[in-house]
Amino acid sequence: MGSSEELTQWVRRAALGEEPAFGELYRRTRPMVARLASGFAALDPDEVEDVIQETYVRAFKALPRLKEPGAFEAWLLSIARNRARTRLERKSLHRRLEDEPQDPEPEAVPLLPEALQAERDIAVVHQLISELPEGEEKKTVQLFYLEGELSAREIAERLGVGKSAVTMRLERFRARIKRELLRRVLAGRWE
Repeated sequence: MGSSEELTQWVRRAALGEEPAFGELYRRTRPMVARLASGFAALDPDEVEDVIQETYVRAFKALPRLKEPGAFEAWLLSIARNRARTRLERKSLHRRLEDEPQDPEPEAVPLLPEALQAERDIAVVHQLISELPEGEEKKTVQLFYLEGELSAREIAERLGVGKSAVTMRLERFRARIKRELLRRVLAGRWE
């Protein structure tokens, strides 16, 4: 039996849910997926690993719907290409957001002393965290803001996700904090 015939058999077995088949497919195809993802020069090694992981998660989840098992490699590579492009788009968007000019600082004297202002800001952060729905974003911000001793990389390892996923979740939450603080300042009240 030739190599591509063997691979097709492993694809069929994995589509039926046979656990060892998933491992064998990963072992046989990871080098080509890694080569493709590494070819996107703008991705750092962690991002390449994230692309590889996301590719297999998506492929294995959708495997039962693959109509032609012999097309597995081409299909897998197209998933990897799409994951890498999505990651690059996000990275580009992130870079553009970072390059935006920062809002100028108000020149007026704050109404509250700095220590009291910080205490109120912390209270807002805690309130916003408590209001988040249960899920990955809430776990991430709790680890970062409430425990406060873990880096984004350590949080990623603890949650079993890529560092970039943790960074995006934290940035979304920071934007939420900014909006809420601004809303409260404009409303002229603190809850």
